[in-house]
Amino acid sequence: MSDLSGYQVRSPPGTMPLVGRSVTVAPIVDERHFADLFAAYGQPENESLYDYLPYGPFAEQAAFGEWASRVYLAGDMLFHALVPATSGRAEGVAALMRMDRPNGVIEIGHICLAPSLKRTVAATEAFFLMMGRVFDELGYRRFEWKCDDGNGPSKRAAERLGFTFEGLFRQHMIVKGRNRDTAWFAMLDSEWPALDASFRAWLAPDNFDPDGRQRRSLGELRRDLARSR
Repeated sequence: MSDLSGYQVRSPPGTMPLVGRSVTVAPIVDERHFADLFAAYGQPENESLYDYLPYGPFAEQAAFGEWASRVYLAGDMLFHALVPATSGRAEGVAALMRMDRPNGVIEIGHICLAPSLKRTVAATEAFFLMMGRVFDELGYRRFEWKCDDGNGPSKRAAERLGFTFEGLFRQHMIVKGRNRDTAWFAMLDSEWPALDASFRAWLAPDNFDPDGRQRRSLGELRRDLARSR
């Protein structure tokens, strides 16, 4: 058993943007991204994006802006705007939350990606940049991902990104008048170096053909790197 007697309380995430090749992850500290976010995923045709979130959809920008001011800027969670380089506009959000700083545990949640951002290199790189902040910059021991057990896309995304399924919390919450069983996923600091290597290999320009299609999947690279160690 490792000796953690010298482990110190971890710092909260800072507000410096994380800049990658295809995306910037910008902590939300004011209202500058609200109009872009509403345009990206606040419209009525995007109602299904809110199926597993405890809020929304929003009928108009004013209602979204009022809500976002209360939630995104509340201070108990640090929301981040995901800004693809191709558009220069915020097209998604993700929050670092439930920070247990003495034990080095933090969660990513409130993830909402516009259709234009889903299944893109920018989305994957955004999560990679946030993982790097959690493990490399801040030294946390555990990074959690939780979602409604009925949310198949979220569970598949967690597994693709390298989170390990740890179990189901039955009747965990009541959301929008219905039961939510919560699926728990996590990755550990001891797992991060191998995951980091697989992300870097996947994001490398030579992993994509001239049409932008991946040559090897993130899962393939993770398995191959694991076998070579």
